[in-house]
Amino acid sequence: MSNVEAIRKDFAERFGEDIRVDADLSGLDEIARIAGRRVHRRYDGRAVDPALLRLLCACALSAPSKSDLQQRDIVVVENRTTRQTIADLIPDMPWIAQAPVFLVFCANGRRLSQIAALRGKPFPNDHLDLLFNAATDAALALGSFMDAARAVGLGCCPISVIRDHAARISELLALPEKVIPYAGLCVGWPATPGRISPRLPLALTVHLDRFREDDLPAQLAAYDARRAAIQPYAAQRDPQVWGEAAHYGWSEDKARQYAQPQRTGFGAYVRARGFNPE
Repeated sequence: MSNVEAIRKDFAERFGEDIRVDADLSGLDEIARIAGRRVHRRYDGRAVDPALLRLLCACALSAPSKSDLQQRDIVVVENRTTRQTIADLIPDMPWIAQAPVFLVFCANGRRLSQIAALRGKPFPNDHLDLLFNAATDAALALGSFMDAARAVGLGCCPISVIRDHAARISELLALPEKVIPYAGLCVGWPATPGRISPRLPLALTVHLDRFREDDLPAQLAAYDARRAAIQPYAAQRDPQVWGEAAHYGWSEDKARQYAQPQRTGFGAYVRARGFNPE
């Protein structure tokens, strides 16, 4: 199958539409990798060479950074006891313990104030933007790492749920004030091909000139039906609370998920870590 055919096939599965691809475009190998992106939670057990891991970290930290502030760091969790402790906090994700490599990407709002002190300058920017920029830098580094890992054949699974246990993970990793865990990442050689995750249609998420959502109900219904046909949920979330829905799709699952409080203590944790999110 050519790159053009593979891209169109994968995007049709992901978005439910035929995305036009110019066969004369340069970089189609990379676009095909992006189009075929899959999450991998099962690994074949082979180790990841430390030199390769360091190369991928260099790729991650080559990502764009807001104003060249470089407010992100990566913790490679090699200690098996530490890794198992993190895995035990999240028992429904056994791949945290099983993956050959586990990383924690951190948002670092600390280094700038340290630099200001070293240079004898004031630091009047201790407010929400400091946290927002650091989190964005961490996200960009995470995405760049995953792109580089896929390019060499590795599989990845990001773990945002570590923020449910942010204080404990900060303690385990000895994160100082104003450095917080943004996301974990499992890395390894895939044991299975993985599968495409269907996404919301571009008609709902790409806007021309101004934001529009007047057709949200219809777009969601179509997406729910398409996704259920490709990747149905194995079980309904919290049926003891909400009952069994006749048609259970993505929108019902996400509505149920966020019907329960999520990370209500995270703001207090961020403040306790020295950020001022005001």
